[in-house]
Amino acid sequence: MTRNLDLTALRSFVAVSEAGGVTRAAGFLNLTQSAVSMQVKRLEEALDQTLLDRSARTVSLTAAGEQLLGYAKRMLALNDEVYARMTAKEYEGEIVLGVPHDIVYPAIPQVLNRFNTEYPRVKVQLMSSYTTRLRTLFARGKVDIILTTEDRCGPGGETLTELPLVWVGAIGGSSWKQRPLKLAYEHACIFRKGVQAALDAEGIAWEMAVESESIRTVEASVSADLAVHTVIEGALPPYVERIQHGGALPELTSTQINLYVSDVAQAPALDELAALIRRAYALG
Repeated sequence: MTRNLDLTALRSFVAVSEAGGVTRAAGFLNLTQSAVSMQVKRLEEALDQTLLDRSARTVSLTAAGEQLLGYAKRMLALNDEVYARMTAKEYEGEIVLGVPHDIVYPAIPQVLNRFNTEYPRVKVQLMSSYTTRLRTLFARGKVDIILTTEDRCGPGGETLTELPLVWVGAIGGSSWKQRPLKLAYEHACIFRKGVQAALDAEGIAWEMAVESESIRTVEASVSADLAVHTVIEGALPPYVERIQHGGALPELTSTQINLYVSDVAQAPALDELAALIRRAYALG
């Protein structure tokens, strides 16, 4: 007897695995949490396998789920490719999206994946740069939509969320205990001056141990326990961890993540991309 896998259920399963939970997955799929949970449950019953480990606060894949994930992604990719090629899409073109490098993850890859499914003929060019440069390019009409990290939202923008800055260092590292405190920052990092001012206010001696044009250089230096750095909560790069300093370092201010959408390049696809970004941060 021929048996067929439900692509809708597979899409829900992949979304849950990538989003790390049913709530975020439901938001990206425009479904209710109960609908997503039911689809995954039906998939488990059809395969007679437990795909998700629900014993912890965050959902993780079982061994069977890990095995299925690769197949599911390939099946969905082929399905979406066939659908895109065999049907006429009304909207085509290119959208330039600007995002500061330190907030690309975890939201933007999921947003781009979802957008590509809905608008396969619209190319999204992702530009990663500093907030100040992105604001300049946006004002000149070189970028259609930008995210920024700022103390306050500028004219025409909207604040999606406000998150604190946190200290990060090497995993199991001790450089945060040294004095003067060694810092690692990019030259144009907007958080740099505020962090230095906070250290000065607490009377903590510091020095710029690493200055670079590249965030990768900063991250490598921090992961090597040569210096410490600050990032927005929830956006930690690999190979570092949040420093549990117990008050040895000053608490830091919060920063806004703001969204600016061009009112010149009006198009349904642009509006949809903005809506997906809003939803990603609302679910975060």
